[in-house]
Amino acid sequence: MTTRAPLSVLDLSPFGAGATPADGLRATIALARRAEEWGYRRFWLAEHHLNPGVAGSAPHVLLAAIAAATDRIRVGTAATIIGNSSALQVVEAAGTVAALHPGRFDLGIGRSGTTSTPPAAPAVSEDRVVDGLVLPAARPFAFDSDRFAAQARLLRRTPGDAERFEQDVLDILALLRGTYVAPEGVPIHATPAEGQPIEVWLHGSTAGPSAALAGRLGLPFGANYHVAGGFVTDAVDAYRRAFRPGVLAAPHVIVSVDVLTADDEAAAHRLALGYGEWVHSIRAGQGAIAYPAPAAALPTPYPDDLLAVVRDRLDTRVVGAPDRVVERLETLQRVTGADELLVTTITHDPADRERSFELLATAWDAPPAAAAPVAAGAHA
Repeated sequence: MTTRAPLSVLDLSPFGAGATPADGLRATIALARRAEEWGYRRFWLAEHHLNPGVAGSAPHVLLAAIAAATDRIRVGTAATIIGNSSALQVVEAAGTVAALHPGRFDLGIGRSGTTSTPPAAPAVSEDRVVDGLVLPAARPFAFDSDRFAAQARLLRRTPGDAERFEQDVLDILALLRGTYVAPEGVPIHATPAEGQPIEVWLHGSTAGPSAALAGRLGLPFGANYHVAGGFVTDAVDAYRRAFRPGVLAAPHVIVSVDVLTADDEAAAHRLALGYGEWVHSIRAGQGAIAYPAPAAALPTPYPDDLLAVVRDRLDTRVVGAPDRVVERLETLQRVTGADELLVTTITHDPADRERSFELLATAWDAPPAAAAPVAAGAHA
């Protein structure tokens, strides 16, 4: 029996219809406190901009409050989008939190998309099932190109910044180690980050540059099942193929997954209502909306035009009673070989989000159910 991987939390600071961004931020801090009590290993924040229902736009700022409100749980990002800030700015922000809370900071780095056109969904023509794990076909969707361009301008993104990803990562590592020398030949020392024991991760959704670079540098890698589920095994395989001992002696992978559990199956599926609308708002270009209340959400089955855009996210979201959720997470761990699982949960009411994480922690820590004995005379 494979040992169950440690669980960690990925949070976006979402908030429900009728709530405020401040409510979402406070709920994230409260969830971090509870996650520490329930034994989650890490509490990571995503970086999302210009979303009307997500308050997590400045993760390094919020992490300072989370680290101050907790004692032991590791805190960090999944991921800091490198094109939105310079390598020095990223290091200084992470280093400030790490200096105040040493030994607890994880800096997750994600590669930027192009600044000129929205990232296209990679082509996966059909759904696959591998050893019980659904690997869905990518759904076609169109971003609002004007909104995308405005966001890039406001973040001062520059043409070609995605192509500088490897150099940015190397600069970050050198600044943390105190070995950075500027092109002008000047040694640079990034206070207060230099020498802090910050754990650097690379995150990726495909078998692309992030997976390969994480492997070559011997860094831990975060693979994305909850947003780009069809590519997760390819990404993990590419990382492991490229791996050379570096920071780590052996590959180490965390796999993200969207989970919602409740006290019973019916309650979980009721709380899950609204997810399709929420995902559609992101993919349609308006940004994530405030999460709908179950009573006000679109009923299922969704209309065909909406379903065509969000079905992959519905297929990879793990929803149900705790025992059913554990079974599906065990499948995800087995198929991907994940060393850790990174759980994200979106609900209208933050109390339901907390309850989901509590139930999952309890069920995941419980001993696996023993196989039922075979009755005498039964055929194998």
